[in-house]
Amino acid sequence: MLRNRTAIVTGAASQRGIGKAMARHFAEQGCRVAILDLDARAAGEAAQSIGPDHIGLACDVRDPVLCRNAVEKVAVEFGHIDILINNAGVSQPDRLMEITQENFNLVMDSSLRGSLNMAQAVVPSMIAQKRGSIVSVGSVAAQIGGGIFGGPHYSAAKGGIHSLTKSMARELALHNIRVNAIAPGTIDTDIFGDRLDQQKRDEIVANIPLGRLGTADDIAKAALFLVSDLSDYITGLILDVNGGRFMH
Repeated sequence: MLRNRTAIVTGAASQRGIGKAMARHFAEQGCRVAILDLDARAAGEAAQSIGPDHIGLACDVRDPVLCRNAVEKVAVEFGHIDILINNAGVSQPDRLMEITQENFNLVMDSSLRGSLNMAQAVVPSMIAQKRGSIVSVGSVAAQIGGGIFGGPHYSAAKGGIHSLTKSMARELALHNIRVNAIAPGTIDTDIFGDRLDQQKRDEIVANIPLGRLGTADDIAKAALFLVSDLSDYITGLILDVNGGRFMH
């Protein structure tokens, strides 16, 4: 499905994370993948774990210069960039009166500003080649007013992702660049750490019509659809992948 295409996936070094699952699914479909993460070694190891044709690079998406530098390296290595996945982000459970300016900036910058920075770094080459697909990771938290482990600043950042996606989709459509987002529900990844005991897990599942937590693979398969030709008439979509927890 993705033969001869190349992709950048940010925040994809975590072993059980959504980004790593996306990178693996893309690679299985013939795509060459560049994994970007804060730690160069972790990014490199993640890339090698999905095959020898992939690369890992250090990049802090909060810094536009670092984003441009990383994109230039990927372009030199792969020759062209067809897909951008904005997956990097930080989740914090702070309630309203607990949010510090420092933490607000961290959450907003790593997710929303980082998505803008990466898009600005990649879009010029996509315009030149007259094709491209950008998918950003939002959240059901932005739709229902909060998440299990995400505070108001997290919800706001993800809501910004949803709005940025629609705005970019409208602006870039004339260049044959599609822009979409995925709004995951509760996904069982390392982000939970030891904070999700069995009782809490059961309470969450009780509110999900499909009767289970989501997995990283569930989100990765949705991303594969959005970046492939199966969705070539879809842009500006916020795709809900939440087991029916939120319907609208």
